[in-house]
Amino acid sequence: MTRQSYIFTSESVSEGHPDKVCDRISDAVLDALIAEEPEARVACETFATTNRVVIGGEIGLADQDKLARYMESIDAIARACIKDIGYEQEKFHHETVEITNLLHEQSAHIAQGVDAATDKEEGAGDQGIMFGYATDETPQLMPAPIHYAHAILKRLAEVRKDGTEPSLRPDAKSQLSLRYENGMPVGVTQLVLSTQHADDSQTSADIRAIVEPYIRDVLPDGWLTDETEWWVNPTGKFVIGGPDGDAGLTGRKIIVDTYGGAAPHGGGAFSGKDPTKVDRSAAYAARYLAKNVVAAGMAKKCTIQLSYAIGISKPLSIYADTYGTGEVDEAQIEAAVARVMDLTPGGIRRHLELNKPIYQRTAAYGHFGRAPDADGGFSWEKTDLVEALKKAV
Repeated sequence: MTRQSYIFTSESVSEGHPDKVCDRISDAVLDALIAEEPEARVACETFATTNRVVIGGEIGLADQDKLARYMESIDAIARACIKDIGYEQEKFHHETVEITNLLHEQSAHIAQGVDAATDKEEGAGDQGIMFGYATDETPQLMPAPIHYAHAILKRLAEVRKDGTEPSLRPDAKSQLSLRYENGMPVGVTQLVLSTQHADDSQTSADIRAIVEPYIRDVLPDGWLTDETEWWVNPTGKFVIGGPDGDAGLTGRKIIVDTYGGAAPHGGGAFSGKDPTKVDRSAAYAARYLAKNVVAAGMAKKCTIQLSYAIGISKPLSIYADTYGTGEVDEAQIEAAVARVMDLTPGGIRRHLELNKPIYQRTAAYGHFGRAPDADGGFSWEKTDLVEALKKAV
């Protein structure tokens, strides 16, 4: 039996966190290549530290002339990301940071796994396991701790960027501990926020006075009480931030990117990877399926696991877990999801229309729980399989 009363904690990090700067640059590189050629192959990694960004990995375009021209644009792509995030510090500034581009062509031995699958359908680009999760505890069918941790930082970024709160700076972290009763979140027991700020003289109390109204606006009424413990910039000053304060690396915030620890994770990062990589596309498909299962009323919570082998198109296994909340047998759910969606890598890309430049926007504030965009972004958040799933069981 799933526990009904407990405290659960999740954290988020802002777009200015060093790791998220790197995720953003890697996904911007991906978007630019897919815009040139929808079938582009990309595995882009970024490292950032004081006054330095290093970009490496493997990329591929069928048109080699386009690839050569694209390589010349990498510097500008990275600087545009850093500028939009808001870094204009002495030791990390979009105009003066040194950019090193070490990207090269994709390995032919990796490419063959996608290009020459055993059953004539596009194969998986690697082996691996991927998980998707959904729960009815928020309207977005996301776990509440990670959803609201994201929402706090997103709101603070908005007021920083529009000039409402000019003393805030890009690097920030949030963490929420929520109390659950009868399986649903009812209040915040602990709230942690660390945010970079401009002025050496600003105290933790000063920063709390700035951020508290926005936090209260974001959280549901009644969740903050006199018993909630606040920890705002608990170490004191936080003026030195971003890659100057701590090095960043693509793919190092995979729990922030997904479900905040409320569900399993297969271990593969998303950012900088084109959708032939099942680390990304199958994780999106698993979320899509789990969300539709919950939206269809088949369960209050659902995890879907998919597994793949390099060069093989069909998933090796499909597993469903409804944590004792299911209205439909889990084996029936496993069979149904396979009937309503082609879960080969190519089938996932076609169904979710993933060969589009839609990835840079996913790099901060979570890959899941976002509203689908008109241009195809966050297509995996749609609930358009509900009726098909109901018929399939």
